[in-house]
Amino acid sequence: MNISTKFPVAVHTLILLSVSAPGTATSEMIAGSVNTNPVVIRRITGMLGRAGLVEARAGVAGSRLKKSLDEITLLDVYKAVGAVGTGGLFAVHESPNPNCEVARNIQGAMNPIFLSAQRAMEQVLEQTTVADVVGDMSQLEGLSLEEFSLLSGGSA
Repeated sequence: MNISTKFPVAVHTLILLSVSAPGTATSEMIAGSVNTNPVVIRRITGMLGRAGLVEARAGVAGSRLKKSLDEITLLDVYKAVGAVGTGGLFAVHESPNPNCEVARNIQGAMNPIFLSAQRAMEQVLEQTTVADVVGDMSQLEGLSLEEFSLLSGGSA
């Protein structure tokens, strides 16, 4: 089971909001960068808004961050967009054969392991900010954070 693509798209959106001039990061502009439909971006922006991460107003061009990127953890984003459906990150196949000793016990044996793995992943997300992602991106481009921000359309 994969984590929903809403998660990386939401991080992408937050970064674009941070490097774009006020009022220019419209859902159409962000959708063009993500290569998706603007409706998808509006839905994600709405989720980020309900989580208190962005301010978005219908009919007004562009959204804006309510917190700086160094105050937003990846866990905040992960939770905001419901990146994992109910039941958690991992799932054991449903309706195993109750007459099989493996099938009867696989879920009980695997669930604690899956829960532990999910907690470990969430701890990493909690320790990583969106600003850390921007730093990693600037390094991939071989630029300082200031140069990356300027190239991306923002100000340092």
